[in-house]
Amino acid sequence: MLASRERAGGCRLGLNFLIPILDRVKYVQSLKEIVIDVPEQSAVSLDNVTLQIDGVLYLRILDPFKASYGVEDPEYAVTQLAQTTMRSELGKLTLDKVFRERESLNANMVHSINQASDDWGIRCLRYEIKDIHVPPRVKESMQMQVEAERKKRATVLESEGTREAAINVAEGRKQAQILASEGQKAEQINKAAGEANAVLAKAEAKAKAIRLLSEALTQQNGNAAASLTVAEQYVSAFSNLAKESNTILLPSNTGDISSMVTQAMAIYGSLSKTKSTAESVTAETTEPILEGSTVSETETGHK
Repeated sequence: MLASRERAGGCRLGLNFLIPILDRVKYVQSLKEIVIDVPEQSAVSLDNVTLQIDGVLYLRILDPFKASYGVEDPEYAVTQLAQTTMRSELGKLTLDKVFRERESLNANMVHSINQASDDWGIRCLRYEIKDIHVPPRVKESMQMQVEAERKKRATVLESEGTREAAINVAEGRKQAQILASEGQKAEQINKAAGEANAVLAKAEAKAKAIRLLSEALTQQNGNAAASLTVAEQYVSAFSNLAKESNTILLPSNTGDISSMVTQAMAIYGSLSKTKSTAESVTAETTEPILEGSTVSETETGHK
């Protein structure tokens, strides 16, 4: 704490000895940090909303001489400067920004106060906003806005959830259809392969049966065995007549089995003769060609 001594219109700072009656202490300044409550005041924001705002100011006296003789009441002067600066800063911001940018608002307050208080020997360290009061109607509208925003977010989240659910369901159905089609494809492939193998097996069995039958016919009494087989098949076919349809076309000699067998063996004999004739013609056609090639080879050798 420093005291200024006033005597005969002059002053000295520091350690002084006072003469009774002639000298007296005029100002006492504390160099500690000072906390000042800024009274509540009204201010209008950029969007024409009237606010009630108060704050706390932290300052320190750096030059006791300027604080004593540069201004009549430094604390009162700083308080008034803080109020006017606050009204000026609030007029630059909308209501929403006042709540979002309190730190920036406090920093602007400190900068503005220090620019004006340098001549007073006072340094503003920081400014803090205590309370901001808005009119009841504005408060209700803000509350409604907050509720609407929350409902909007809830609706958006619900719609996103519904969309994700629909996408997942569609994706599941798509995968199910793909798997089902692949299963059907594999089933058809296996079925076709099975049918092909069955047809091939039947063809091989039939070819083997025909080969064995042809070998049996070339043996002794082969024609008799063939006649017996034809007769058995004829009797079996005759027993199945009129089972699937009422309309039947029959030859006149249906009951004469021997004539039917004779007719079948005659057809077989004619086919055998035709085959023998074709083989003999093929052999005769091949023999001259072979002789011609032999002659040409002999002539080539003589040359």
